[in-house]
Amino acid sequence: MAAATDSNMSDKQGLRRSPTPITKVARRLRYAAHQGSRVALYTLHSEAMRRMNLRLQKDLPETPKVTPEGPVPSQRRMLADIVKLFAEDMKAVEDGIYPMPSNGTLSPRELLQTSQAFFEDVPKVARRRAENTHQEVNQDGPAFADALPRYYRQNFHFQTDGWLSEDSARLYDFQVDVLFSGATAAMRRKTLLPFAEILKRKDQRKIAYVDIACGTGGLLRPALNAFPRLSGIGLDLSEPYLNVARDRFKSPRAGYVTAMAEELPFADNSLDVVSCVFLFHELPPKIRRQVLSEIARVLKPGGSFLFVDSLQTGDVPDYDGLLTIFPQLFHEPYYTSYLKEDLTSLCADVGLDERWMRPAFVSRTAEFVKTG
Repeated sequence: MAAATDSNMSDKQGLRRSPTPITKVARRLRYAAHQGSRVALYTLHSEAMRRMNLRLQKDLPETPKVTPEGPVPSQRRMLADIVKLFAEDMKAVEDGIYPMPSNGTLSPRELLQTSQAFFEDVPKVARRRAENTHQEVNQDGPAFADALPRYYRQNFHFQTDGWLSEDSARLYDFQVDVLFSGATAAMRRKTLLPFAEILKRKDQRKIAYVDIACGTGGLLRPALNAFPRLSGIGLDLSEPYLNVARDRFKSPRAGYVTAMAEELPFADNSLDVVSCVFLFHELPPKIRRQVLSEIARVLKPGGSFLFVDSLQTGDVPDYDGLLTIFPQLFHEPYYTSYLKEDLTSLCADVGLDERWMRPAFVSRTAEFVKTG
């Protein structure tokens, strides 16, 4: 497998040697304990947040009633899909595609601090939601924000500081995991399966790889951990988020660049692989098209664009109503247009051919290949 290029590392991780039945069971139990603890942690935070919001609503303006436009899956169905996602994740570990997920990037002390910050932020988010306030960072943001695109200077999700502070960066991944019951990292790792297939045919050391809108490194970090001779660049528009990414993953194989996805600072036909996770639903339709044009420009012929984002309408019909709830609860100004965007056609228009697309819980993973 591509992840086992370095024999010393792969032996250490136990990826190349055929495991004994006892080793296999022990590995599965360790995985189950890891993921089970994550689900429990974030589910408890979600329930505590729900109760806080119920109390806060008594003193806040009444918000419009949330109305799904289509079917909404039951909690049982959603839990079953999370279990399926984890089962596929475990199989990828057993197949040697990537190592066993670690305990994350937070120490126990950092976890406690982040949990405290999460609950301190709940009333602030509730107030913004009730008052429909989402322009704080545009009106009173840091000075460097003036140089950023207008669509970017918003309190997405009603979160404090939007994308424009390190406090936001340290809290954001935790907030997303609360929303997705601890399944976020497993959805991101879906990208590593096609990545491994690409690397079977090529020398990892010669691959030019960029992760666009890398945030705090949620995909770049596991990709470089999975493929020990691969180097990569994380690109993001938020310098504060990149600062946190650098702190969390110090590696000579990782570089970081502050730039816009619609103006990529790379030469034509220079990259083998470009990835992005949960970017496109937060872009205005016009910018989505510009980003795709840029990705097509910088990819080499035959290069791959690895894509992870929210499900779209019709991907999993049972989830269609749930998807329409999301922009009603959070400030996501471009999400509704994303739900009906024909990404296959948009990519084809710039020479990116969709090779496959698969849903995974509330996400869709796809690979597009540059044809010319």
